[in-house]
Amino acid sequence: MNKKIVHDALILTAFTLVLGFVLGLVYEITKEPIAAADAATAQAAYSKVFADAESFEAYEGFDKEAAASLMEEQGFNDEITDVQTAKDGSGNSLGYVITVTAKDGSQANITFSVGIQMDGTVNGYSITSIAETPGLGDKAKNEEFSGQFQGKQADSFTVVKQAPASDSEIESISGATITSRAMTNGVNACMAYFKSALEGGA
Repeated sequence: MNKKIVHDALILTAFTLVLGFVLGLVYEITKEPIAAADAATAQAAYSKVFADAESFEAYEGFDKEAAASLMEEQGFNDEITDVQTAKDGSGNSLGYVITVTAKDGSQANITFSVGIQMDGTVNGYSITSIAETPGLGDKAKNEEFSGQFQGKQADSFTVVKQAPASDSEIESISGATITSRAMTNGVNACMAYFKSALEGGA
């Protein structure tokens, strides 16, 4: 009986070791292609919200922990995860691309990048990760909703259910008020970070 237990334990151990090796090998093989795909997705998002930029450079002053503290101080539940400086062909700064994860979506977190010019004008946003309800919340990807932020300056945006009466009002997606608020809060978080940590450039 004891020999059988030892035999089975050895087989299980060997199986575990082989499986661990295979998984490690798969990870090493897929790590670089996944990273390259993620980088390409990010670059596409940056270009969408700053079409006139020739290049994007990671903002050296970005501190993720400091950003988290700032968001908490200002009452946001959102997380600023990355900041890029948008540059023209001569290397001049045009503004910033701020990537935010909105944590109050109806289904899951929503990650998107927001372009903000040096004068505080919002260029718009580009979503890189969303799992909202098809036909409802995922309409946040559509120009009909996202276009409401483009070319506007405001201290903050608010969601309304009727036609907007001012540039600071954003008409919600029908049947997806929670998603609409999550997107709007995320844009507001980026604007708050811009005004507190980036305005004027560095």
